[in-house]
Amino acid sequence: MGAFDPYVASPQRYESVPYRRVGESGLKLPAVSLGLWHNFGDDKPLQTQRDILRRAFDLGVTHFDLANNYGPPPGSAERNFGTILAADFRPYRDELIISSKAGWDMWPGPYGFGGSRKYLTASLDQSLQRMGLDYVDVFYHHRPDPETPLEETLGALHQAVRAGKALYAGVSSYSGSLTARAQEIMRDLGTPLVIHQPSYSMLNRWVERGDPALLRTTAAEGMGVIAFSPLAQGLLTDKYLHGVPERSRAAEGKSLGAGMLSEENLRRVRGLNDIAAARGQTLAQLAIAWVLRDPAVTSALIGASSVAQLEDSVGATGNLELSAAELAAIDEFAVDGDVNIWRGATESV
Repeated sequence: MGAFDPYVASPQRYESVPYRRVGESGLKLPAVSLGLWHNFGDDKPLQTQRDILRRAFDLGVTHFDLANNYGPPPGSAERNFGTILAADFRPYRDELIISSKAGWDMWPGPYGFGGSRKYLTASLDQSLQRMGLDYVDVFYHHRPDPETPLEETLGALHQAVRAGKALYAGVSSYSGSLTARAQEIMRDLGTPLVIHQPSYSMLNRWVERGDPALLRTTAAEGMGVIAFSPLAQGLLTDKYLHGVPERSRAAEGKSLGAGMLSEENLRRVRGLNDIAAARGQTLAQLAIAWVLRDPAVTSALIGASSVAQLEDSVGATGNLELSAAELAAIDEFAVDGDVNIWRGATESV
């Protein structure tokens, strides 16, 4: 990174993106947040990462979401983010919401995955060290662990907050019934869960179903929701309207297998793209606006491989209103397309 390239944030950074309250907490998130799942590991130029993060903050995207195993290799996204944070964002730390997660595989052996107190505590300490932070704003259990008592997992989240290593606690990919159980335990401990991070998109609507449905559960339990993969791993963009381009997720086998690009899915994507065009939006912008249509959803968590892609996604906030006629038209195409690669996690407990 350029040693003589100091960053000064835009004074207009709070003038465009709306902020929404996270459940019943005092925390607010931008309607669009930036996730560092892809494009922030050692396989991408650090300067490109820096450009995306700078532009995001200048646009009012104050929330950066990470996890211990983001990369590649695992841990590199947090390390790279820490480098950029030290160079550019240290003066703005109190304007940032930085989150991390643990639950999926991180290091070898029985203590490098799951939901044990041993793993979660060690993982959070490692994440803080990689990012050069004293605390994260939100620490999540990344997915349910059927081999660990829920009380142990949640006790570790409670302990992290009480120790000042995290300001808020959350869960990711928990079912509606498991979320209700988890919130009851956390309320008894005195550290209610503030937020849930599920996958949710026009082609992955599992959060609307179930008894109880997750979106209804989070609303009833006073929790916010940040929807990850609202673009269905890139399927809900114009990228795949005419085939599989080189260096796309599908071409590189990153979370979007060729089987997801079925002709039926592509037919739906093209239909949704026509609706977006009629609204004067890109397909990605429509997909983000649609996820945010439900007041139970606080923020849409997007990824970005370039500044242009980031700007397009954030541009969705300029037109979030959807008419009843538009919603009905969308429902003809917004059908589950077998793109939920996290289904096993939500069904495991």
